Amino acid sequence: MKDKELKKLIRVEEKRQTETLDLIPSENIVSKSVLEALGSVLTNKYSEGYSGKRYYAGNEIADKIENLAKSRARKVFGLSKNWGVNVQPYSGSPANMAVYFALVPIGGKIMGMRLDMGGHLTHGHKASVVGKLWKQIPYGVNEKIETLDYGEIMKIAEKEKPLLIVAGFTAYSRIIDFKKFKKIAGAVGAIFMVDMSHFAGLVAGKAYPSPFKYAGIVTTTTHKTLRGPRGAIIFSKKEFSEKIDKMVFPGTQGGPHINQIAATAAALYEAGKPKFKVYAKQIIKNAKILTEELKKRGWRVISGGTETHLILIDVFSRGIGGKQASEILEKAGIIVNKNTIPYDKRSPADPSGIRLGTPTLTSRGMKEREMKKIAGLIDKVLTKKESLKIIKQEVKSLCLKFPVKR
Repeated sequence: MKDKELKKLIRVEEKRQTETLDLIPSENIVSKSVLEALGSVLTNKYSEGYSGKRYYAGNEIADKIENLAKSRARKVFGLSKNWGVNVQPYSGSPANMAVYFALVPIGGKIMGMRLDMGGHLTHGHKASVVGKLWKQIPYGVNEKIETLDYGEIMKIAEKEKPLLIVAGFTAYSRIIDFKKFKKIAGAVGAIFMVDMSHFAGLVAGKAYPSPFKYAGIVTTTTHKTLRGPRGAIIFSKKEFSEKIDKMVFPGTQGGPHINQIAATAAALYEAGKPKFKVYAKQIIKNAKILTEELKKRGWRVISGGTETHLILIDVFSRGIGGKQASEILEKAGIIVNKNTIPYDKRSPADPSGIRLGTPTLTSRGMKEREMKKIAGLIDKVLTKKESLKIIKQEVKSLCLKFPVKR
Protein backbone atom coordinates (compact mmCIF):
# COMPACT_ATOMS: atom_id res chain seq x y z
CA MET A 1 0.00 0.00 0.00
CA LYS A 2 1.47 3.32 -1.10
CA ASP A 3 -0.75 5.36 1.21
CA LYS A 4 1.48 5.31 4.29
CA GLU A 5 -0.99 7.17 6.50
CA LEU A 6 -3.80 4.68 5.87
CA LYS A 7 -1.41 1.73 6.01
CA LYS A 8 -0.28 2.83 9.47
CA LEU A 9 -3.87 3.12 10.71
CA ILE A 10 -4.68 -0.38 9.47
CA ARG A 11 -1.58 -1.79 11.14
CA VAL A 12 -2.44 -0.07 14.42
CA GLU A 13 -5.93 -1.54 14.27
CA GLU A 14 -4.49 -4.98 13.55
CA LYS A 15 -2.26 -4.61 16.61
CA ARG A 16 -5.23 -3.54 18.71
CA GLN A 17 -7.22 -6.60 17.65
CA THR A 18 -4.23 -8.86 18.30
CA GLU A 19 -3.47 -7.54 21.79
CA THR A 20 -6.98 -7.15 23.22
CA LEU A 21 -9.73 -9.55 24.28
CA ASP A 22 -12.75 -8.93 22.06
CA LEU A 23 -15.91 -9.91 23.92
CA ILE A 24 -18.38 -8.07 21.69
CA PRO A 25 -20.81 -10.84 20.60
CA SER A 26 -21.48 -9.34 17.17
CA GLU A 27 -17.79 -9.39 16.20
CA ASN A 28 -15.53 -12.18 15.00
CA ILE A 29 -12.35 -12.92 13.04
CA VAL A 30 -12.67 -13.81 9.37
CA SER A 31 -10.30 -16.16 7.58
CA LYS A 32 -7.64 -15.28 5.03
CA SER A 33 -9.92 -16.72 2.33
CA VAL A 34 -12.72 -14.33 3.26
CA LEU A 35 -10.35 -11.36 3.27
CA GLU A 36 -8.88 -12.38 -0.08
CA ALA A 37 -12.30 -12.57 -1.71
CA LEU A 38 -13.36 -9.28 -0.18
CA GLY A 39 -10.26 -7.50 -1.46
CA SER A 40 -10.17 -9.20 -4.85
CA VAL A 41 -10.64 -7.81 -8.38
CA LEU A 42 -14.34 -8.60 -7.99
CA THR A 43 -14.50 -5.18 -6.33
CA ASN A 44 -14.17 -3.73 -9.84
CA LYS A 45 -17.29 -5.36 -11.28
CA TYR A 46 -20.75 -3.83 -11.48
CA SER A 47 -23.42 -6.55 -11.55
CA GLU A 48 -26.82 -4.86 -11.36
CA GLY A 49 -29.62 -7.42 -11.55
CA TYR A 50 -29.66 -11.14 -10.77
CA SER A 51 -27.85 -14.17 -12.22
CA GLY A 52 -28.71 -14.49 -15.91
CA LYS A 53 -30.61 -11.20 -15.83
CA ARG A 54 -27.92 -8.53 -15.51
CA TYR A 55 -28.09 -5.02 -16.89
CA TYR A 56 -24.36 -4.97 -17.65
CA ALA A 57 -22.21 -7.24 -19.81
CA GLY A 58 -19.23 -9.19 -18.53
CA ASN A 59 -21.04 -10.89 -15.66
CA GLU A 60 -20.54 -14.58 -16.47
CA ILE A 61 -18.22 -15.07 -13.49
CA ALA A 62 -20.35 -12.87 -11.22
CA ASP A 63 -23.34 -15.10 -12.03
CA LYS A 64 -21.39 -18.22 -11.08
CA ILE A 65 -20.20 -16.66 -7.82
CA GLU A 66 -23.68 -15.54 -6.81
CA ASN A 67 -25.14 -18.97 -7.65
CA LEU A 68 -22.34 -20.64 -5.69
CA ALA A 69 -23.08 -18.52 -2.61
CA LYS A 70 -26.79 -19.36 -2.84
CA SER A 71 -26.22 -23.10 -3.24
CA ARG A 72 -23.78 -23.14 -0.33
CA ALA A 73 -26.25 -21.25 1.84
CA ARG A 74 -28.92 -23.88 1.16
CA LYS A 75 -26.46 -26.70 1.86
CA VAL A 76 -25.13 -25.26 5.14
CA PHE A 77 -28.64 -24.81 6.52
CA GLY A 78 -30.05 -28.03 5.05
CA LEU A 79 -32.58 -26.44 2.71
CA SER A 80 -34.23 -27.63 -0.50
CA LYS A 81 -34.76 -25.49 -3.59
CA ASN A 82 -38.22 -24.71 -2.25
CA TRP A 83 -36.45 -21.96 -0.32
CA GLY A 84 -35.51 -18.80 -2.15
CA VAL A 85 -32.10 -17.35 -1.23
CA ASN A 86 -31.05 -13.76 -1.80
CA VAL A 87 -27.37 -13.04 -1.06
CA GLN A 88 -27.38 -9.44 -2.32
CA PRO A 89 -28.37 -7.40 0.79
CA TYR A 90 -25.55 -5.11 1.86
CA SER A 91 -26.17 -5.82 5.57
CA GLY A 92 -28.79 -6.95 8.06
CA SER A 93 -30.81 -3.76 8.31
CA PRO A 94 -31.38 -3.44 4.52
CA ALA A 95 -32.30 -7.14 4.44
CA ASN A 96 -35.01 -6.69 7.05
CA MET A 97 -36.22 -3.50 5.39
CA ALA A 98 -36.58 -5.28 2.04
CA VAL A 99 -38.78 -7.95 3.65
CA TYR A 100 -41.03 -5.35 5.29
CA PHE A 101 -41.37 -3.26 2.13
CA ALA A 102 -42.22 -6.40 0.16
CA LEU A 103 -44.81 -7.86 2.51
CA VAL A 104 -46.21 -5.25 4.91
CA PRO A 105 -48.06 -2.13 3.69
CA ILE A 106 -46.76 1.18 5.02
CA GLY A 107 -48.46 1.82 8.35
CA GLY A 108 -49.07 -1.89 8.90
CA LYS A 109 -48.25 -3.65 12.16
CA ILE A 110 -44.93 -5.43 12.71
CA MET A 111 -44.53 -7.25 16.01
CA GLY A 112 -40.98 -7.42 17.35
CA MET A 113 -38.93 -7.60 20.52
CA ARG A 114 -38.35 -4.33 22.33
CA LEU A 115 -34.89 -2.87 21.77
CA ASP A 116 -34.36 -2.28 25.50
CA MET A 117 -35.14 -5.93 26.20
CA GLY A 118 -32.86 -7.48 23.61
CA GLY A 119 -34.41 -6.78 20.21
CA HIS A 120 -32.93 -4.89 17.24
CA LEU A 121 -33.59 -1.41 15.87
CA THR A 122 -35.09 -2.92 12.71
CA HIS A 123 -37.60 -4.96 14.66
CA GLY A 124 -39.72 -1.82 14.90
CA HIS A 125 -38.04 0.65 17.24
CA LYS A 126 -39.12 4.28 16.79
CA ALA A 127 -35.51 5.45 16.35
CA SER A 128 -35.30 3.35 13.18
CA VAL A 129 -37.06 4.16 9.93
CA VAL A 130 -38.95 0.90 10.52
CA GLY A 131 -40.70 2.51 13.49
CA LYS A 132 -41.52 5.56 11.40
CA LEU A 133 -42.98 3.72 8.40
CA TRP A 134 -44.69 0.86 10.20
CA LYS A 135 -46.34 0.49 13.60
CA GLN A 136 -44.33 -1.63 16.02
CA ILE A 137 -46.21 -3.94 18.31
CA PRO A 138 -43.58 -4.59 20.98
CA TYR A 139 -43.13 -7.61 23.17
CA GLY A 140 -40.56 -8.12 25.90
CA VAL A 141 -39.48 -10.48 28.64
CA ASN A 142 -41.02 -11.41 31.96
CA GLU A 143 -39.84 -8.93 34.58
CA LYS A 144 -39.10 -11.59 37.20
CA ILE A 145 -37.34 -14.30 35.21
CA GLU A 146 -36.17 -12.10 32.30
CA THR A 147 -37.11 -14.61 29.59
CA LEU A 148 -39.73 -14.54 26.86
CA ASP A 149 -43.29 -15.03 28.10
CA TYR A 150 -45.01 -16.81 25.19
CA GLY A 151 -48.42 -16.62 26.84
CA GLU A 152 -48.15 -12.84 27.07
CA ILE A 153 -46.84 -12.64 23.49
CA MET A 154 -49.91 -14.59 22.33
CA LYS A 155 -52.22 -12.16 24.18
CA ILE A 156 -50.53 -9.16 22.55
CA ALA A 157 -50.74 -10.75 19.10
CA GLU A 158 -54.43 -11.63 19.52
CA LYS A 159 -55.20 -8.07 20.57
CA GLU A 160 -53.13 -6.24 17.94
CA LYS A 161 -53.35 -8.64 14.94
CA PRO A 162 -49.92 -7.82 13.43
CA LEU A 163 -49.26 -8.66 9.78
CA LEU A 164 -45.75 -9.93 10.52
CA ILE A 165 -44.06 -11.24 13.68
CA VAL A 166 -40.28 -11.12 14.04
CA ALA A 167 -38.36 -13.39 16.41
CA GLY A 168 -34.68 -12.64 16.96
CA PHE A 169 -32.38 -10.71 19.24
CA THR A 170 -29.22 -8.73 19.82
CA ALA A 171 -29.10 -9.10 23.58
CA TYR A 172 -31.11 -12.14 24.67
CA SER A 173 -29.17 -15.11 25.95
CA ARG A 174 -31.77 -17.86 25.77
CA ILE A 175 -32.97 -20.22 23.03
CA ILE A 176 -36.06 -19.00 21.20
CA ASP A 177 -38.95 -21.46 20.94
CA PHE A 178 -39.72 -21.13 17.22
CA LYS A 179 -42.56 -23.64 17.41
CA LYS A 180 -44.43 -21.47 19.90
CA PHE A 181 -43.84 -18.38 17.78
CA LYS A 182 -45.22 -20.17 14.72
CA LYS A 183 -48.33 -21.10 16.69
CA ILE A 184 -48.78 -17.46 17.75
CA ALA A 185 -48.34 -16.22 14.19
CA GLY A 186 -50.73 -18.87 12.89
CA ALA A 187 -53.37 -17.93 15.45
CA VAL A 188 -53.55 -14.35 14.14
CA GLY A 189 -52.76 -14.99 10.46
CA ALA A 190 -49.37 -13.27 10.61
CA ILE A 191 -46.26 -14.05 8.59
CA PHE A 192 -43.57 -15.51 10.85
CA MET A 193 -40.05 -14.18 10.27
CA VAL A 194 -36.86 -15.04 12.16
CA ASP A 195 -33.86 -12.72 12.26
CA MET A 196 -31.08 -15.17 13.16
CA SER A 197 -28.23 -12.70 12.61
CA HIS A 198 -26.68 -13.34 16.01
CA PHE A 199 -26.99 -17.12 16.07
CA ALA A 200 -26.73 -18.12 12.39
CA GLY A 201 -23.30 -19.67 12.92
CA LEU A 202 -24.65 -21.65 15.86
CA VAL A 203 -27.50 -22.96 13.67
CA ALA A 204 -25.03 -23.84 10.91
CA GLY A 205 -22.89 -25.64 13.48
CA LYS A 206 -25.87 -27.58 14.92
CA ALA A 207 -25.43 -25.87 18.29
CA TYR A 208 -28.74 -23.95 18.23
CA PRO A 209 -32.19 -25.06 16.97
CA SER A 210 -32.93 -24.32 13.32
CA PRO A 211 -35.78 -21.88 12.63
CA PHE A 212 -36.40 -23.11 9.07
CA LYS A 213 -38.98 -25.72 10.02
CA TYR A 214 -41.24 -23.01 11.43
CA ALA A 215 -40.56 -19.66 9.75
CA GLY A 216 -41.67 -18.43 6.35
CA ILE A 217 -38.77 -15.99 6.16
CA VAL A 218 -35.32 -16.10 7.79
CA THR A 219 -32.85 -13.22 7.58
CA THR A 220 -29.28 -13.18 8.78
CA THR A 221 -26.13 -11.17 8.65
CA THR A 222 -23.10 -13.07 7.38
CA HIS A 223 -20.65 -11.93 10.04
CA LYS A 224 -21.11 -12.47 13.82
CA THR A 225 -21.13 -16.22 14.62
CA LEU A 226 -21.20 -17.16 10.92
CA ARG A 227 -17.71 -15.65 10.67
CA GLY A 228 -18.07 -14.06 7.23
CA PRO A 229 -17.92 -10.55 5.76
CA ARG A 230 -20.30 -7.71 6.58
CA GLY A 231 -23.33 -8.72 4.53
CA ALA A 232 -26.69 -10.47 4.76
CA ILE A 233 -28.85 -13.24 3.34
CA ILE A 234 -32.63 -13.50 3.05
CA PHE A 235 -34.13 -16.99 2.97
CA SER A 236 -37.82 -17.18 2.05
CA LYS A 237 -40.50 -19.68 1.18
CA LYS A 238 -41.35 -19.59 -2.51
CA GLU A 239 -44.60 -17.69 -1.99
CA PHE A 240 -42.59 -14.72 -0.69
CA SER A 241 -39.40 -14.96 -2.76
CA GLU A 242 -40.39 -13.06 -5.89
CA LYS A 243 -41.72 -10.05 -3.97
CA ILE A 244 -38.65 -9.97 -1.73
CA ASP A 245 -36.20 -10.26 -4.63
CA LYS A 246 -37.88 -7.36 -6.41
CA MET A 247 -37.68 -5.28 -3.27
CA VAL A 248 -33.97 -5.98 -2.79
CA PHE A 249 -33.36 -5.03 -6.42
CA PRO A 250 -34.51 -2.67 -7.79
CA GLY A 251 -36.61 -1.74 -4.76
CA THR A 252 -34.03 -0.78 -2.14
CA GLN A 253 -30.58 -1.44 -3.65
CA GLY A 254 -28.63 -0.98 -6.86
CA GLY A 255 -25.77 -3.21 -7.93
CA PRO A 256 -24.73 -5.96 -5.52
CA HIS A 257 -21.20 -6.13 -4.11
CA ILE A 258 -19.89 -9.23 -5.85
CA ASN A 259 -16.68 -9.18 -3.80
CA GLN A 260 -18.81 -9.32 -0.66
CA ILE A 261 -20.93 -12.14 -2.06
CA ALA A 262 -17.75 -14.07 -2.93
CA ALA A 263 -16.51 -13.57 0.64
CA THR A 264 -19.86 -14.89 1.88
CA ALA A 265 -19.41 -17.96 -0.33
CA ALA A 266 -15.95 -18.47 1.22
CA ALA A 267 -17.39 -18.24 4.73
CA LEU A 268 -20.19 -20.69 3.86
CA TYR A 269 -17.61 -23.13 2.49
CA GLU A 270 -15.88 -23.02 5.89
CA ALA A 271 -19.21 -23.32 7.72
CA GLY A 272 -19.85 -26.58 5.87
CA LYS A 273 -16.76 -28.26 7.28
CA PRO A 274 -16.89 -30.61 10.33
CA LYS A 275 -14.59 -28.39 12.40
CA PHE A 276 -17.13 -25.56 12.18
CA LYS A 277 -19.50 -27.64 14.30
CA VAL A 278 -16.76 -28.04 16.90
CA TYR A 279 -16.23 -24.27 16.85
CA ALA A 280 -19.97 -23.52 17.23
CA LYS A 281 -20.35 -25.85 20.19
CA GLN A 282 -17.23 -24.43 21.82
CA ILE A 283 -18.65 -20.91 21.57
CA ILE A 284 -21.54 -21.95 23.81
CA LYS A 285 -19.34 -23.95 26.18
CA ASN A 286 -17.15 -20.89 26.58
CA ALA A 287 -20.12 -18.59 27.16
CA LYS A 288 -21.54 -20.88 29.84
CA ILE A 289 -18.22 -21.17 31.69
CA LEU A 290 -17.65 -17.40 31.52
CA THR A 291 -21.17 -16.88 32.87
CA GLU A 292 -20.74 -19.26 35.79
CA GLU A 293 -17.35 -17.81 36.72
CA LEU A 294 -18.75 -14.28 36.76
CA LYS A 295 -21.69 -15.42 38.87
CA LYS A 296 -19.28 -17.01 41.35
CA ARG A 297 -17.70 -13.59 41.73
CA GLY A 298 -21.04 -11.98 42.54
CA TRP A 299 -22.08 -10.52 39.19
CA ARG A 300 -25.77 -10.68 38.32
CA VAL A 301 -26.37 -12.31 34.95
CA ILE A 302 -29.63 -11.42 33.21
CA SER A 303 -32.03 -14.41 33.15
CA GLY A 304 -29.53 -16.26 35.33
CA GLY A 305 -27.44 -17.73 32.52
CA THR A 306 -26.94 -18.27 28.81
CA GLU A 307 -27.70 -20.88 26.15
CA THR A 308 -26.05 -18.95 23.34
CA HIS A 309 -22.89 -17.00 22.54
CA LEU A 310 -23.76 -13.93 24.57
CA ILE A 311 -24.11 -12.83 28.17
CA LEU A 312 -25.81 -9.76 29.61
CA ILE A 313 -24.44 -8.53 32.95
CA ASP A 314 -26.15 -6.12 35.35
CA VAL A 315 -23.16 -4.06 36.53
CA PHE A 316 -25.26 -1.30 38.07
CA SER A 317 -26.46 -3.73 40.75
CA ARG A 318 -22.93 -3.22 42.09
CA GLY A 319 -22.89 0.52 41.59
CA ILE A 320 -21.20 0.77 38.18
CA GLY A 321 -22.83 2.25 35.07
CA GLY A 322 -22.54 0.34 31.81
CA LYS A 323 -20.64 3.20 30.15
CA GLN A 324 -18.10 3.38 32.95
CA ALA A 325 -17.68 -0.40 33.01
CA SER A 326 -17.10 -0.53 29.25
CA GLU A 327 -14.57 2.29 29.34
CA ILE A 328 -12.53 0.98 32.26
CA LEU A 329 -12.46 -2.54 30.78
CA GLU A 330 -11.19 -1.12 27.49
CA LYS A 331 -8.33 0.59 29.32
CA ALA A 332 -7.31 -2.89 30.48
CA GLY A 333 -7.57 -4.32 26.97
CA ILE A 334 -10.95 -6.02 27.44
CA ILE A 335 -13.49 -4.96 24.81
CA VAL A 336 -17.23 -5.15 25.64
CA ASN A 337 -20.20 -2.91 24.95
CA LYS A 338 -22.52 -1.06 27.27
CA ASN A 339 -26.09 -2.36 27.01
CA THR A 340 -29.53 -1.84 28.47
CA ILE A 341 -30.99 -4.62 30.57
CA PRO A 342 -34.70 -5.52 30.82
CA TYR A 343 -36.73 -2.83 32.59
CA ASP A 344 -33.67 -0.60 32.75
CA LYS A 345 -34.32 2.74 34.46
CA ARG A 346 -31.09 4.26 33.17
CA SER A 347 -30.42 5.97 29.84
CA PRO A 348 -29.20 3.90 26.83
CA ALA A 349 -26.21 6.28 26.77
CA ASP A 350 -25.21 4.99 30.21
CA PRO A 351 -27.30 1.88 30.88
CA SER A 352 -27.16 -0.64 33.70
CA GLY A 353 -25.51 -3.44 31.79
CA ILE A 354 -22.69 -4.67 29.62
CA ARG A 355 -22.94 -7.29 26.87
CA LEU A 356 -20.31 -9.98 26.47
CA GLY A 357 -19.82 -12.70 23.86
CA THR A 358 -17.41 -15.51 23.03
CA PRO A 359 -17.25 -15.85 19.20
CA THR A 360 -13.94 -14.00 18.71
CA LEU A 361 -12.25 -15.62 21.70
CA THR A 362 -13.33 -19.04 20.41
CA SER A 363 -12.05 -18.28 16.92
CA ARG A 364 -8.67 -17.55 18.51
CA GLY A 365 -8.66 -21.03 20.04
CA MET A 366 -9.53 -20.14 23.63
CA LYS A 367 -11.46 -22.67 25.70
CA GLU A 368 -12.85 -23.19 29.20
CA ARG A 369 -9.56 -22.61 31.00
CA GLU A 370 -9.15 -19.21 29.38
CA MET A 371 -12.77 -18.25 30.16
CA LYS A 372 -12.08 -18.77 33.85
CA LYS A 373 -9.03 -16.56 33.55
CA ILE A 374 -10.95 -13.86 31.66
CA ALA A 375 -13.78 -13.83 34.22
CA GLY A 376 -11.17 -13.18 36.89
CA LEU A 377 -9.64 -10.35 34.87
CA ILE A 378 -13.04 -8.72 34.31
CA ASP A 379 -13.78 -8.95 38.02
CA LYS A 380 -10.40 -7.45 38.95
CA VAL A 381 -10.96 -4.49 36.65
CA LEU A 382 -14.51 -3.73 37.79
CA THR A 383 -13.76 -4.16 41.49
CA LYS A 384 -10.40 -2.36 41.23
CA LYS A 385 -8.57 -5.24 42.93
CA GLU A 386 -5.45 -4.68 40.84
CA SER A 387 -3.94 -1.84 38.82
CA LEU A 388 -5.07 -1.50 35.21
CA LYS A 389 -1.45 -1.51 34.09
CA ILE A 390 -0.83 -4.97 35.57
CA ILE A 391 -4.12 -6.35 34.25
CA LYS A 392 -3.47 -4.96 30.77
CA GLN A 393 -0.16 -6.81 30.70
CA GLU A 394 -1.93 -10.02 31.75
CA VAL A 395 -4.44 -9.50 28.94
CA LYS A 396 -1.67 -8.94 26.39
CA SER A 397 0.21 -12.04 27.55
CA LEU A 398 -2.95 -14.14 27.20
CA CYS A 399 -3.65 -12.73 23.74
CA LEU A 400 -0.15 -13.48 22.49
CA LYS A 401 -0.64 -17.14 23.45
CA PHE A 402 -3.64 -17.20 21.11
CA PRO A 403 -2.66 -15.16 18.05
CA VAL A 404 -5.21 -14.07 15.49
CA LYS A 405 -5.03 -16.74 12.80
CA ARG A 406 -5.65 -15.92 9.14
